[in-house]
Amino acid sequence: MSYRKKILVTGGAGFIGSHVIRLFVNKYPDYQIVNLDLLTYAGNLANLTDVENMPNYSFVKMDIVDAEAITELFQKEQFTDVIHLAAESHVDRSITNPTEFVMTNVIGTVNLLNAAKFIWKDNMEAHRFYHVSTDEVYGSLGETGMFTETTAYDPHSPYSASKASSDHFVRAYHDTFGLQTVISNCSNNYGSFQFPEKLLPLFINNIKTNKPLPVYGKGENIRDWLWVEDHARAIDVIFHKAETGTTYNIGGHNEWTNIDLIKLLCKVMDKKLSRAEGESEKLISYVKDRAGHDLRYAIDSTKLQKDLGWTPSLQFEEGIKKTVDWYLENAEWLDNITSGDYQKYYEEQYSKR
Repeated sequence: MSYRKKILVTGGAGFIGSHVIRLFVNKYPDYQIVNLDLLTYAGNLANLTDVENMPNYSFVKMDIVDAEAITELFQKEQFTDVIHLAAESHVDRSITNPTEFVMTNVIGTVNLLNAAKFIWKDNMEAHRFYHVSTDEVYGSLGETGMFTETTAYDPHSPYSASKASSDHFVRAYHDTFGLQTVISNCSNNYGSFQFPEKLLPLFINNIKTNKPLPVYGKGENIRDWLWVEDHARAIDVIFHKAETGTTYNIGGHNEWTNIDLIKLLCKVMDKKLSRAEGESEKLISYVKDRAGHDLRYAIDSTKLQKDLGWTPSLQFEEGIKKTVDWYLENAEWLDNITSGDYQKYYEEQYSKR
């Protein structure tokens, strides 16, 4: 079959990436979707079992830090477009090992930009490089105000600094070389298939197994929460409709303090597990706040809604119930993640091919 587009999606075995791949593979049978992922601890091909045998999907295991391998792949596959999600993304890990974040998030992004520039040099206008970023590049807000696309960058952690740097390189390649780029910056995602180092899947699992719920400081940090499937829909719209060189913020209009969110989660879990109301809240324990912990993030996605017609479909109370249901119904997936068995999936699946 002749495909209309051949899109490279980096980080497609991760949390957000797997939802993007699932959406594109199913919605666009005339697109060939190539998933590139190194399958580090957070990349899990079991996230994509429902599409892995689709004719318009394929997988490549590769490190975006390997510039030579990336260029060779671009030469061989002749991608028409890139949706770049591959990144180290956990703030605590960035504090432990900042260099790893520089290599993947900065050098890896530049390697992809260089390969795209080289392969597309004769017809830049026919191709798109879409870079998926985070609201953390903007720093921290006070009690009022929201991040807009023109908010000055003010990163406070090695993770957010590395993502800010990659954003700047993407814009520089647009301005200097004419690469047709778009960028989106999103708020905290939640939903199915999220690696359980992140707050919601971690706490769902801890409540289920009666383990402590460690809350930084007093739990007063505020985040805007975005359902991951809404994020994937936004990426679809931006990829297809955004003007080149533009940036869009994606948010859920859904601000919660950490402690209020956790108490809501406890309430939902008590009901789902048939526990007495307030039982799970007893698991909350307060721990020393982490370094460089931004107080508040809030995304203004008005531009995305006005320009491209996207709106979030779920509010948090509904979304959290769907999320809890998914993790409780997919206990085997969660058990495989927490035990490390998920890392065998690649060997089992791809040794046969």
